Amino acid sequence: MFKMLKDLILGKSKQQRKEKGITKLTRSLNKNIKLLEAIFCDDETVKFRRFETSDEIKCCLVFVDGMVDKDILNRGVLRRIMNCQMSSKINPDKLMEFFSEKIIATEELKKVDDFDDFVYEILYGDTLLLVDGATEGILIDTKGWVMRSIVEPESESVVRGPREGFIESINVNITLIRRKIKDPNLKFQFKYFGKRTRTKICICYIKGLAQERVIQELLERLQRIEIDGILETGYIEEFIRDSPFSPFRTIGYTERPDIVVAKLLEGRVALLCDGTPFVLTFPYLFLENFQANEDYYKNFIFASIDRIMRYTAYFFTTSTPAIYVALVTFHQEMIPTPLLLSISASREGVPFPTIFEAIVLGLFFELLREGGIRLPTPIGQAVSIVGAIILGDAAVSAKLVSAPIIIITALTGISSFLVPKVFGSVLLIRLTLILLSAVFGLYGYMFGVLGIFIHLMSIRSFGVPYMSSLGSLQAQDLKDTMIRAPWWYMYLRPILIGKLNIERQPTEDLRRDVNDVDQK
Repeated sequence: MFKMLKDLILGKSKQQRKEKGITKLTRSLNKNIKLLEAIFCDDETVKFRRFETSDEIKCCLVFVDGMVDKDILNRGVLRRIMNCQMSSKINPDKLMEFFSEKIIATEELKKVDDFDDFVYEILYGDTLLLVDGATEGILIDTKGWVMRSIVEPESESVVRGPREGFIESINVNITLIRRKIKDPNLKFQFKYFGKRTRTKICICYIKGLAQERVIQELLERLQRIEIDGILETGYIEEFIRDSPFSPFRTIGYTERPDIVVAKLLEGRVALLCDGTPFVLTFPYLFLENFQANEDYYKNFIFASIDRIMRYTAYFFTTSTPAIYVALVTFHQEMIPTPLLLSISASREGVPFPTIFEAIVLGLFFELLREGGIRLPTPIGQAVSIVGAIILGDAAVSAKLVSAPIIIITALTGISSFLVPKVFGSVLLIRLTLILLSAVFGLYGYMFGVLGIFIHLMSIRSFGVPYMSSLGSLQAQDLKDTMIRAPWWYMYLRPILIGKLNIERQPTEDLRRDVNDVDQK
């Protein structure tokens, strides 16, 4: 019986619920409580606190134990209602207005009468006040569960810059963004996804900077999501991303508020999800894989050097094994004679071909890296370091692999640490280039690079070309690509993203100074 009643109340057919007469609260407190008990049957965390006021008016508070702040509930609601004094008998409907305006001491509350308005809110930490004889209830904001403190994200630590990171509470994360952008044009739109989890998400953008086309495209893609539960922004990312089968990310994510704010100021859109510290940003371009928030906090010269090192590391981690395999297998004449003799001597007695060495050692390196990540930090570091030394030395001593391939693998692995944002695509690209080089030599390597470049040029992120700015010849388009220009020179936002308000520094004197520098 309880299950049938629950299905009717929370079912998809509103017409069926209306026919049964259970779509709204009734004047009978006992009947309302029975309806709610049917919805929350077999759930002992849902509490029904019956009490009476000093004038013997019967009331009931409905809340979830562990999700509410008991101090707010006891002092701001329960005690004040029980001790309130009324000069005369008040109509139950007027009594709810009296409670909400003069008695209940909480920041937020609203009147509700439909089950759709309060059932899921109760499960999210709000408290429902029911009064005998009233056809409405009062939904009181009493959320108060335990949250993680705000600390610096371990995966995005910096030497210079803010030390705060997002946490699992969407309300706290919104506050961290609000603290940095004190602009009434900063907008937040809320939606709920997941038929069972009812996960709260927030779309964040600056009106006048973000393109309406991007916002509408995002809303249309979100409307197509149908799933039982959303636990992390990764769920949403797979549903709404461009080129879903591409190994390259077309949606960015970060745990740092300063990065999200910087992207919002450029005209991008952010998506926050309750229950995760990772925030999505879009449009997302290829060059963002090599940018770091610390680049903008230190001298532009040193930031540019670091950025060039990341591009160089990306080349090393994707291409070094493939080029080595191609040279040793097909193009020995391109290797200097002393080096070729050294490689030949080290490979004497090794039974496996070069491609086998490159693939197997690369696999061993990834196993050690993954093991180091999953194990507790002290043990993981020891496993990674000791394991690499022991396995490498033992493999060379046993003549299973040659010494040069150990160096190549180490260079490849260390270089990948400089570009963690593209780590997933790096593995696939590296393996593809190795196989092509083993079959066709340097020609295969060049064809592979050309195919990857064509693929990158064909990708778009919410209508913006993925390789935008990197292929431009305009000085302002190149100001924040492989190098980071000084702030006084970056007076324009990215043209294809922030074109609604392209001027970042709109003073005429500044533009005149920049033009003088260009002429000199």
